[in-house]
Amino acid sequence: MTARLRALDFERMVTDRRTLHAHPELAYEEVRTAGLVRERLERLGYEVRTGVGKTGVLGWRTGDHAERGVLLRADMDALPIREQNDVAYRSTVDGVMHACGHDGHVAVGLAVAERLSNVPLAGTLKFAFQPAEEGRMGAEAMINDGALLNPPVTAAFGMHLWSYLPVGTIAIRPGPVFASADHFEIMIHGRGGHAAIPQDAVDPVAIAAHLVTALHTLIGRARDPLEEAVLSITAITTPESFNVIPDHAKLMGTVRTFGGEFHRDVEQLMRRAIDDITHAFGATGQLTFNRLMPPMVNDVEMSHLMETVAREVVGAIHVRGDVRTMGAEDMACFLNAVPGCYALVGCGNEGPACHPHHSPHFDIDEGALRIAAELLSRTALRYLDQPAS
Repeated sequence: MTARLRALDFERMVTDRRTLHAHPELAYEEVRTAGLVRERLERLGYEVRTGVGKTGVLGWRTGDHAERGVLLRADMDALPIREQNDVAYRSTVDGVMHACGHDGHVAVGLAVAERLSNVPLAGTLKFAFQPAEEGRMGAEAMINDGALLNPPVTAAFGMHLWSYLPVGTIAIRPGPVFASADHFEIMIHGRGGHAAIPQDAVDPVAIAAHLVTALHTLIGRARDPLEEAVLSITAITTPESFNVIPDHAKLMGTVRTFGGEFHRDVEQLMRRAIDDITHAFGATGQLTFNRLMPPMVNDVEMSHLMETVAREVVGAIHVRGDVRTMGAEDMACFLNAVPGCYALVGCGNEGPACHPHHSPHFDIDEGALRIAAELLSRTALRYLDQPAS
């Protein structure tokens, strides 16, 4: 298989990544990025469809067995963060930054597309350059717009550049790797009044404080301790005045799990706590609970295939099977639809690439680009070369 692969153009990958980094675009606004992707794929001879899930791009080649198809996914969107790196390729868009590595994902996707553009295929090779991964469900939008059809996809693979791992490391494990992401808002309706005469009011701020404690306690007392879960209340807002007790307060937050009973029951548990506590103080409370994203679960067989390739790329000693995160990833939507695997490719170092994802100082060790492109190109061919079951 590897004999069929020409060398990667590392300099082109770095140039692409830095160009994309300097011109970041937010979710569903990836027009410039999508245009670059479309132009490159068409020049390489791929069939191309644009506007998939609003700003997504599909490119594909069909080989000998069209009923067997592998999809490689790369997300394109940036974040509303003002970059604080002093680098030549610093973001030129004020308040917008590639702070999660998606610029590298696109550069890797383009490099793999170029590398495989003339390779004989035993099936369909499809690329999904996806919009809106950062909480806007771009994967779901692409799937709803037919990304897995015509030609059909039977497996999906991808990778995330991961600053928490050193460059030269790849993490792959079967089962859940990224958590579900649920979002909630709680409105408390009390009775406003003068801050000096609290007995005539029903104070929603005091009630909110009780709710924070009660809801956090659900993790310790309403959840099986063997099931991982996080419940975070991230905002409490009220009308502001130092001498006024407001008539309402709003809380906002997220729940993250890898599935299980707590994932199933958490909305009901929260609703009961909110009703009991607000009624005890003479107020009312309403919960709005949105299940945004399921857990991202790697298929066992596809994980084994990708891990085998990873060992060839970086050596067995540098492949880890113990890494997962309570962060969310809408690659989950692709892996809910077809079996596949999503790897974490280390891009951290002890220099500039030492900052966490979503930091204004985030950067990557660009040596990770070569590793990621090797992993995806070899994995795609390995899957297509498997005998049909």
